[in-house]
Amino acid sequence: MTGLERIPTVMVPDHDDLIALVADRIATVIDSTLAESGRCVLGLATGSTPLGIYRELIRRHVAGALDFSKVITFNLDEYYPMPAESPHSYRRYMWENLFAHVNVKPENVHIPDGTTPREGVRAACQSYEAAIHAAGGIDLQILGIGKTGHIGFNEPGSARGSRTRLVTLDTVTRRDAAADFFGEDNVPREAITMGVGTILAAREIALIATGEHKAAIVRRAVEGDVSQDVAATFLQDHSGATVYLDAAAAADLTRIATPWLLEPVEWNPEMSERAVVWLAGQTGKAILKLSAKDYAENHLSPLLAQHGSPGAINGEVFNRLRDKIRGRARLPKDRRVLVFSPHPDDDVISMGGMLGKLKENGNTIVVAYMTSGNIAVFDDDVRRYLDFVDRAAEPLGIAHTTLDAGRLEAQRSLDRKRPGDVDIPLVQELKKVIRECEAISALESFGLGADTGRFLNLPFYRTGQVRKLPIGPEDVRIVSALLDEVRPDIVFVAGDLSDPHGTHRMCKQAIERALADRPDPAPEAWYYRGAWQEWSITEADALVPLSYEELRRKITAIFRHESQKDTAPFPGPHDEREFWQRVEARNLETAAIADQLGLAEYYAMEAYVVRRTSGDG
Repeated sequence: MTGLERIPTVMVPDHDDLIALVADRIATVIDSTLAESGRCVLGLATGSTPLGIYRELIRRHVAGALDFSKVITFNLDEYYPMPAESPHSYRRYMWENLFAHVNVKPENVHIPDGTTPREGVRAACQSYEAAIHAAGGIDLQILGIGKTGHIGFNEPGSARGSRTRLVTLDTVTRRDAAADFFGEDNVPREAITMGVGTILAAREIALIATGEHKAAIVRRAVEGDVSQDVAATFLQDHSGATVYLDAAAAADLTRIATPWLLEPVEWNPEMSERAVVWLAGQTGKAILKLSAKDYAENHLSPLLAQHGSPGAINGEVFNRLRDKIRGRARLPKDRRVLVFSPHPDDDVISMGGMLGKLKENGNTIVVAYMTSGNIAVFDDDVRRYLDFVDRAAEPLGIAHTTLDAGRLEAQRSLDRKRPGDVDIPLVQELKKVIRECEAISALESFGLGADTGRFLNLPFYRTGQVRKLPIGPEDVRIVSALLDEVRPDIVFVAGDLSDPHGTHRMCKQAIERALADRPDPAPEAWYYRGAWQEWSITEADALVPLSYEELRRKITAIFRHESQKDTAPFPGPHDEREFWQRVEARNLETAAIADQLGLAEYYAMEAYVVRRTSGDG
C-alpha cells in the first residue's frame, strides 16, 4: 500500500517507537562499518526531532552497548554568525545533547564554524567538503525536514548539486525558528549548510519527521514530483534513502489518509466512516444524499457492494456520527474531573466550552497546570508589573525597603539582558507568577474558584530555555501524587502533537506513565487538542456543541491570559492569528462540517477523543 511513495517510508505508531527504530539503525551502521573499515562517519542533524534519538544513543553507550571512539561526525549546518557559546549554536547543542555524554574524540567532531570571518566563509566551506572526503564520505546521514521542505538549510531553489555554502534563510524558516530565539527579529538571516549534493553523496540517508505539523510537507516530499522548490524531493533519486515517520507525521500520506484509493481495504466501521465522510466532501453532498453513482465514480464500489445499497451505508455512518454529538445532558455529571493543562492557557483554549458545561453539571473540577509557561512571557510584561508593584506599595501599606532590592535586581537583569539570554531565577519566578494569576482569572470567568487551579511546575520544564529536559521520575511522581489526591473519574489530556516545542507531548507522556502505574479501575481519558489543530469529525468520539454565548465566554477566558494576547511569544509558525481567533475559527468550522454532512446544525463545536485508560494493577 505504498504505490504513490517514491522514497521507502517506514511508519511507526508513536514518537518513542520512532526513537528506538532510528537508534537501532544508527547502532547497526556504527557496528557494521567499524567492523568493515575500522571507522564510521555519521552526518548529524539538530533541532527537536533528533533529541530523543541522541538520548537513546547515550543510554546505550552508558550501558556499554555502543562505542563512539572511532566514530567521525559531520553536522549539517550552523547559523551565521553564531558564537559557539550561544545557547542557540548548534555546536553547543551537539555537545550538550550528545558529544559530552559519549566517548567520541573531539578531533573527530566537525561542525560548521559560525564565527568564521565573512571573507573566510567560502574557504571554510571548501575545507568542510574536503574533510568529509578525507574521512571517506558519510556512511549514514540523519536529516530532519522543515516546513519549506528544506533538508539542512537548503531552502527552495537549492540546486541538486549544491555543496557546503553560506545561504540566506527563507522567511518561513526564520518564522519557524522564532520561538527558539524569543522573536523572529532575533533569528539570524544566514546559515552555513551542507549542500544537497553533499547530502546525496552519503551512502545511506535517514529522514526523520514527527508531529502533525510535518504531515503536509512529508507527503509533498515522498509523493510529489522532484523539484528545486522542495529540496527533500531530491531524496527520491537516492537508492539508500529512507523516511522514518511517527503516525502523526504520516497522516497525510495516501496510504493513511485514503488507503482505498490504492488497493482493497478491510471495511470495518471506522474505515467505512472515514470513506463516506471523505466521499461527502468530494461530492459536496450531505451523507444521506450520496448515490450509487457517487460511490462508483470515486473508487468506493467495494464499500457499496458490501452494504448492498447507498441507503444502508449512508444511514449507518450518519447514525454513528449523530451519536457522537453530546450536549450538556449527555456530558458527565457529579463526577470528579481532573483537567491536565500543559501550559497555563491550554485548558481554556482547547476545552473552554467543556469547562463551562462541566461546572454547570455539578462536577468537582481540578485544573492542573503542568508547567509554569514562564518562558512565554515578554520582558515588557515583567517591567509593567514591577512598575505596578512600585506604585501599589504605598496604598497597600508595603514598605519600599521590602520591595526595592528584588525589584532593582529584576530591573537590572532585564536591562542587561541580550536577546535569547536565559532569565535570572528571580525573573523566571516573576514570569511564573504572571502566568498563574492569568490562569486563575480565566477559571473565575467560568465561576470556578481559585482553589480549582493547581500549579505542578514539573521539573522537566525548569530550564529557563526553549529546550527542555526529558520526562523523569520526579515529573511522574508529581502527577501520580495529584492523581492519588483527586482520585478522578475522568481526566482531560492534551492529545495534540503539533505543539512547536513538544511540551504537550512530554506532558502527555508524564500523565500516561503515571496512569500506567495505577490499579484498575483507571479513569476515563478525554483527549483534547491545542491551539494548532482540532480532531476531525471521524477521529473524534465526542462532538460537544457550543452556543454563541458559550463560545463568547470561552473567548473571554482566553482574553484573561493577557501575556499571550495580541502577540504571543510562542504562537507557532505559519498562522498570524491570535489564539482566540484560531479557536473561534476552529470551533465554527467543526460545526459547519457537521452541518454540511447533514447532521444537526449548531453554532460551534469542540471535539474530543475518549479512551478508557488502564493501570497494571
